[in-house]
Amino acid sequence: MAQTTHRFDPTILREYDIRGVYGKTLFEADAHAIGRSFGTVLRRMGGHRVAVGRDGRLSSPALEEALVAGLVETGVDAVRVGLGPTPMLYFAEASAPDVQGGIQVTGSHNPGDHNGFKIVLGGRPFFGPDIHRLGAMAAAGEWIVLNRNEAPGRREPRQVLVAYVERLLQGLAGIDADHVATLRIGWDAGNGAVGPALELLTTRLPGEHHLLYSEVDGRFPNHHPDPTVEANLADLRALVAAKNLDFGVAFDGDADRIGVVDGKGRVIDADQLLTIYARDMLARHPGATVIADVKASRLVYDTVRDLGGKPEMAPSGHSHIKSRMKETGALLGGETSGHIFLADDYYGFDDALYAAVRLIAATVRAGASVTQMRDALPVMCNTPELRFAVPEARKFAAVEEVRLRLAATGARVDDLDGVRVDTPDGWWLLRASNTQAALTARAESDTAAGLGRLVAEIDRQLALSGLSR
Repeated sequence: MAQTTHRFDPTILREYDIRGVYGKTLFEADAHAIGRSFGTVLRRMGGHRVAVGRDGRLSSPALEEALVAGLVETGVDAVRVGLGPTPMLYFAEASAPDVQGGIQVTGSHNPGDHNGFKIVLGGRPFFGPDIHRLGAMAAAGEWIVLNRNEAPGRREPRQVLVAYVERLLQGLAGIDADHVATLRIGWDAGNGAVGPALELLTTRLPGEHHLLYSEVDGRFPNHHPDPTVEANLADLRALVAAKNLDFGVAFDGDADRIGVVDGKGRVIDADQLLTIYARDMLARHPGATVIADVKASRLVYDTVRDLGGKPEMAPSGHSHIKSRMKETGALLGGETSGHIFLADDYYGFDDALYAAVRLIAATVRAGASVTQMRDALPVMCNTPELRFAVPEARKFAAVEEVRLRLAATGARVDDLDGVRVDTPDGWWLLRASNTQAALTARAESDTAAGLGRLVAEIDRQLALSGLSR
């Protein structure tokens, strides 16, 4: 007899996706229940077909099979696009009029024993209350059950890799191919799901391309696939130096995050990258809106404003930025964790491969190398994102205590997502993580001395709430 209800481990239903440790908090039964719940949601809104993809983790085939089984039990067709990066799944959903939703089985940038699901519905991110609704539906057994006269959904394999890469290449439309052909670029796939797409893309791109770790291997034997951690870029930096390349690009495990090093081996932070994209985009779309997350450098907001664009701050989290871009019609967005969203000539979802193609285009249009564009950016003194453990039940309350103390002093505070405080020295941020039992902090100043004072103020506020970094 089919299971009539299901309860998830409460730790796996996150703000932006569903994520857990395979075999400990995440199992095939969870994937099956997600399929039944999401299939029910889709059917009730009049949909009937979902694109399904998976990354290269060892657990992904089994989870994908269970997910598909749950979907078809509700009468939904599962369009299986197979192994590939999450943006390829987004493309499959966005480019096919017969598909109304999409689910990628992926552990993203997390360790190899982790896995999860990223979901889109009707071209929009499916997150926050939507995810918790799936949990409530499963607990109540609130699923469509087909009667004997209704056929289950179909399993339909669909090849989209070639079409996806062709669409990526349109990011170079109107760009001088001879100029692109002079570029020498390094690429680090990190043994992630991007490998096959990257190999095909680089055979189609002009120029000289050197690839690292493009073989998909869910054990990630060479380094962890998270380009926001500088240590994970060591091999790419060594490649750029050894072969005197123009720049290098790295990806996380499912290629929705990008990391870049310039020809000098310097890491270009995501908010610095966003500034480069903003200059390129605003030159062609004057007055456009650019959205950055609350952790982004003042450089982004000042540059967009100085160029006549409309800067807007959004809560941290790729789903929040994508949603706000849909609401405002913004043509560009970015998050300090490496998600870049391009909507002027693309779909607006976070696609690190497309972002890399558009970086190539930006260098040609600017008539400057990535290194020269990095040199032109002002030097800011800032911390990386500082993350420290705080009990789940305490983290939001602690931020609220800080906000109330600051309000009583008349401080300039933006409480969109935590507290971002402007001072004569610069700004500092304290917020509760939506994905971990942790607080995160960041600070930025024009001077090292000013940065020191900002960090000291963060520590002082934490101490007043009985916490420390």
